[in-house]
Amino acid sequence: MTGDALTVLKGMYSAEQVYLDAGGPGRASFETLAPFFAPDVVLHQADALPYGGTWRGHAGLERFFVAMSTAWESFEMLEQEFHPAGDVVVVRTEVRATARATGRKLEFPILQTVRVAEGRITEVWPFYWDTAAIADACA
Repeated sequence: MTGDALTVLKGMYSAEQVYLDAGGPGRASFETLAPFFAPDVVLHQADALPYGGTWRGHAGLERFFVAMSTAWESFEMLEQEFHPAGDVVVVRTEVRATARATGRKLEFPILQTVRVAEGRITEVWPFYWDTAAIADACA
């Protein structure tokens, strides 16, 4: 895979939508997303989230998507702003989601810093505005 950080990231979001439209974890193949991520990718989620922790490698990302699917019945990315800065892209995403456990609907922003090296995503740091509200909705 080649391309600058912004191109890689936009391609990954398109592939993620294809993956989710095909049924996501357990129904769709992670191979749709795998080419966008380095084999040793690291995803850092806030510990307070139901899917919190550090997820490593492709197998870790697959487990992360299962955890997200367990927490959320739906998870729509409504708007995105991309701010590239060399090998890092900062992405602000407005999300509308429905918690699987409670049926509660939430709208919230996520700000991510995503690092890209050699045409693949190597590290992701998502920041949620209110992790307590998300944890409460998903409890």
